[in-house]
Amino acid sequence: MTAVPEWMRPPRPEGWYADDLDYLPEAPRHTELIDGALVFMMSPQRAWHSRAVSALLITLLDQAPTGVEVEREMTIRLDDRNRPEPDLLATRAPFYDPNRTYYTPDQVLLVVEVVSPESAHRDRTVKLRKYAEAGIPYYWRVEDEDTSPVVHAYELDGPTRAYAPSGIHRHELRTSTPFPIEIDLDGLVPGAR
Repeated sequence: MTAVPEWMRPPRPEGWYADDLDYLPEAPRHTELIDGALVFMMSPQRAWHSRAVSALLITLLDQAPTGVEVEREMTIRLDDRNRPEPDLLATRAPFYDPNRTYYTPDQVLLVVEVVSPESAHRDRTVKLRKYAEAGIPYYWRVEDEDTSPVVHAYELDGPTRAYAPSGIHRHELRTSTPFPIEIDLDGLVPGAR
């Protein structure tokens, strides 16, 4: 048994805070903060996941209107104790900041999580609830269904601060929210079929 590295020990009894992530250079690249606990993405990603994220990034970048930016793997500072890192997010940030390490919920229009075996529970339940409570208008959960991407889309119900399912998209996705988007889902992951 090896000793836990000193940097992994919380700086205070109640755990970590969102701003602590900016001061952990030893932490693995994809480290999230959920309820004050560090969550590491340690298992290798499957090729399907990587291709799905890359293809969605390119597609969303091509279709995003002026003033909307699409980012890959940037954290969202939901509150003092939560800073998850979605696979993709579309933002309406007021300006480009090359030193930015996170966005705030009011800047985020859409969050996209591509489900992998290690993130399935968090993506389907924990993050679904946390993104809604933070007021993020749209959430997509992308599942691998026989190597074809299936998008489970959610829209925020403002008064309840909960997501309502707005559709399950197979083969193609057409939506006008948060901006006009058309995606050939069957052709999204090259070599998958």
